[in-house]
Amino acid sequence: QVQLVESGGGLVQAGESLRLSCAASGGAIIWYAMGWYRQAPGKEREFVAGLNLSGGSPNYVDSVKGRFTISRDSAKNTVYLQMNSLKPEDSAVYYCYARASRIGSPAYDYWGQGTQVTVSS
Repeated sequence: QVQLVESGGGLVQAGESLRLSCAASGGAIIWYAMGWYRQAPGKEREFVAGLNLSGGSPNYVDSVKGRFTISRDSAKNTVYLQMNSLKPEDSAVYYCYARASRIGSPAYDYWGQGTQVTVSS
């Protein structure tokens, strides 16, 4: 069973930094993509950053470009989101996602439980 376990959220002041982690597990799994979405109260869930594990550059939503960096430790199968120069509008529940499949099965999107990030002004 695919599991995504997030950590690293918290309360910070504007201009400070946080690093989110997402540890993925699941046995004999083929991983295609990993990344982060976020959802603020009253808003739809939005894409933040993503990695195509077959290669290519990371993708970011425009509002975080230059401030957030996504990376992955393949040995640990853990994806990170380094968030610098945080703004109050970055406050949201951040969700890790992964697109993966078992050998011979279709790919599905999997989600973590979410971690709260709150940025005070």
